Amino acid sequence: MRAAARSVGARWRDRIAASDPGLLRLAAGLRTVGAIALTLAVLSLLGADVSHLVAGAIAAMVATFAIREKQRDRQAVTLALGLPVAFASMSLAALLSSRVVAGDVFFVALIFCAVYGRRFGDRGTALGLIGFQVYFLSLFVGVNGSTLPGFYGSLAAAFGCSAVARFVLVPQTPTGILQRLRDAFRARLAQLIDAQLDLLDAGPDDVGKTLAQVREGTARLHESAMMIQGRLDEGTRDEATARLVQRRIADAEIAAERLGLLLLTARSAERADTLTLHLPGAPLPEGGHLPVRDEALDTLRRDLRALRLLVRLPVAEGTGTAQLRNRLLGYREEENLPRASPAVQDVFRGVGEAARAVLGLRIALDGPQDDSDDSPETARSREELDAEDAAIGGGEGEEDPATSGKDTGLRRPTTRAAVQVAVGSSLAIAGGELLSSHRWYWAVLTCWIVFINTASTGEILVKGYRRLLGTVLGVVAGIVLAGLVGHHTWTAFAVVLLCVFAMFYTAPLSYTLMSFFVTAALGVLYTLLHTYSLSVLVLRVEETALGAACGIVAAALVLPVHTDRRTNELLTTVLDRLTDVTGAAVEQLSGGPPVDLLDLARDLDQALADLRAATQPLTHPVTPLRTRRDTARYVVALLETCAYHARALAATAELLPTQRSIAADPRLRRAGRRIRDNIGAIAARVADERSTAEVLTGPSIASLLTPGGPGTPRDGRVTDRVLRHLQRLDEGVVGLARPLGAPVTPPR
Repeated sequence: MRAAARSVGARWRDRIAASDPGLLRLAAGLRTVGAIALTLAVLSLLGADVSHLVAGAIAAMVATFAIREKQRDRQAVTLALGLPVAFASMSLAALLSSRVVAGDVFFVALIFCAVYGRRFGDRGTALGLIGFQVYFLSLFVGVNGSTLPGFYGSLAAAFGCSAVARFVLVPQTPTGILQRLRDAFRARLAQLIDAQLDLLDAGPDDVGKTLAQVREGTARLHESAMMIQGRLDEGTRDEATARLVQRRIADAEIAAERLGLLLLTARSAERADTLTLHLPGAPLPEGGHLPVRDEALDTLRRDLRALRLLVRLPVAEGTGTAQLRNRLLGYREEENLPRASPAVQDVFRGVGEAARAVLGLRIALDGPQDDSDDSPETARSREELDAEDAAIGGGEGEEDPATSGKDTGLRRPTTRAAVQVAVGSSLAIAGGELLSSHRWYWAVLTCWIVFINTASTGEILVKGYRRLLGTVLGVVAGIVLAGLVGHHTWTAFAVVLLCVFAMFYTAPLSYTLMSFFVTAALGVLYTLLHTYSLSVLVLRVEETALGAACGIVAAALVLPVHTDRRTNELLTTVLDRLTDVTGAAVEQLSGGPPVDLLDLARDLDQALADLRAATQPLTHPVTPLRTRRDTARYVVALLETCAYHARALAATAELLPTQRSIAADPRLRRAGRRIRDNIGAIAARVADERSTAEVLTGPSIASLLTPGGPGTPRDGRVTDRVLRHLQRLDEGVVGLARPLGAPVTPPR
């Protein structure tokens, strides 16, 4: 019974870790709720009235969520600086409360400065956010000169309680966050293997659904890997350790993705295209069917379950675990492969490579393992990993001079956004006061919010739509909640705390849900302030719609950045990074000097993530341009496919100095040159439609290599894998030419 209970508990921990990597959303929700609850408790003990309680609660929320720095000492400094900023903002709001024109002018100036402060990093962003939100808070609770001293006390209590919640009640350290992100990566890796098992056994009616689960699992695993890469510098003791973890995470991700592709091929009549794993709705390979059940496939199912077990086990110790590990790693040797079709044997090889990646990941994350029961194959894998670990060196990446200081003046993103939001807020103030002379600031708040973390007109349009939808639904919920809680103060505050937690827990998942919970909580707060009525909530919807419209108008007319321009700029960056990774990997595989492929691959992943986010307005379900939406999805999926093959080439190239099974082949330069030239032609076309650069097709990559290369069986397998990645990368690049309008011509 105890073992069963522990197993159930472990599964639930894995699910929670996988759904909320690093428990970042849970911690954000608990920290904010804890700060608000502690503030309410302190103020109630001091005998504060309801308006001071509401002010303290909102200030505690702002002081908690505004600070996003990763180092605890920097968080403390920013929080300390935020209190005088809050005092100054509230003082000016109280001073200008009776001077309408001066107050409006100052509010617009404050908004400009708050947005412009984003150029100074996380601290500038946090202080600007605190200044704006506290000014808004002062308007919400009606601070004036006579009540100002009491509200000073509410602010001080709120910031103090926020510090207690952050550093005492819900503490987070970079090391702890990174450890939880590692656990999330393992959990998501195990879930992906589960989905791959389902894909192997799925019948004709279920194969589409299981393939979608494999796609989702692959994307979620990549998301976890990106989150870990973003935390390595702060969460590890030195650069060598950070690079080792980064390498092992990348190996595990590539091995898992390759295993899914091999499984898809095993149940198909032809080799599966990598694009199938990245393009939602992509059809199965021709002749997809359920493999015939035989002894080899039964063994494969057993070994996939064993691989999943190795991933989930906290420590790979014990005779039973060692036997599983030895058996899986044995598939890296040809003589240990079971008798089966070539496609199924490839899956067994993929299982062996995945087991090696899991072993390397475990050593990097958990330290040395017990090797007393190692088989010869396992011992060889350990030797290879040790040699790779020793070869991993340091080296800081230098800033790219091509991107440093690219935009200046009004073209600088922070300056442009500050001007846009200032103009939009001016329109929102004018229109908001026509709707209500007392609650016009709701329109300004919406205009401000739709500009946060957006960079193009399309992104602002989508965000405005989502906020309006969430607000309308939240008004309905606010009416129901206000009727239930009435004027029961502490019941109302409990409901507000639940809404705040839900708001922060769902914020990264759905902006609509976040807006819903914000509006529902405001309905309850209006009840506490004795200003609740149905007309007030309807006015909230009207002001929200007005603010979103003003933000969209300002973004479209004032220094506009159209979605096409934004996506083209990011697309060019992705193509440049793809060229860097491919060129460096091929050069190293051809015998050139080693380079820092890890950082190049990370830059490619980050550029692709930025492009994926920027194309959301084009791929949103409500977009009326269906052809354009499908094209954007197809291009992003092709780029993800090309990035996978480029990462795989980079991972293979990094093994070159340490493994006897890989030999440099100078003939690869010719294949790599054609791919790089084609990527450059497409990038030139994207940057300038008048470009005459052409994408050249030609013979397959394999035919470019004349006979006479490395001749041992091991060399042949590795060379075949490199050639397959180059061939698929070549096909993916040529495939990009058509949707992006680059001319394709045969070789002259």
